[in-house]
Amino acid sequence: MIPRIRKKHDYKAGLLVVLIFVSILFSGCSQNNQTELECDLQCSISISCSTALEHAEQLPDGVLQMLPEDGWILEQTTVPMQEGDSAFDVLLRTVQAYDIHMEYADTPVYDSAYIEGIANLYEFDAGGLSGWMYSVNGEFPNYGCSAYTVSEGDVICWVYTCNLGDDVRGKTV
Repeated sequence: MIPRIRKKHDYKAGLLVVLIFVSILFSGCSQNNQTELECDLQCSISISCSTALEHAEQLPDGVLQMLPEDGWILEQTTVPMQEGDSAFDVLLRTVQAYDIHMEYADTPVYDSAYIEGIANLYEFDAGGLSGWMYSVNGEFPNYGCSAYTVSEGDVICWVYTCNLGDDVRGKTV
């Protein structure tokens, strides 16, 4: 069986799980199950692959059939968050809660996670300039998703770009 979320460097996964568990214990939030938090803090998140649909002819065989016809892997959804969460923390918890496939890798050079694929749509699937980007409140941060600390009420939009961001900049589809 293919894991729903796959991470490179699995030895770091154990440390991450321990750190998350400890932070939950001391954050004033409780956890119902592995992915749901009960907190007073919330933000919104969405995941769109509409640009990939516009470049369907470039997608590898079988990928187009796995993508939603309307381009929304996840429409804007309000989710719980914890103080100090990064954009990556929110994404990881959300894809786990909604059973959305995701693959990522740690990038020590940037001290951040790099999103390789969401919902079986990967970097370079729609050409050499394609991959996943995120915006927060309509702005595209110029650093990795693990380094961006989310604030209550933020709107995080994950979008698939086919042209190094030129096709999605300024859009929070």
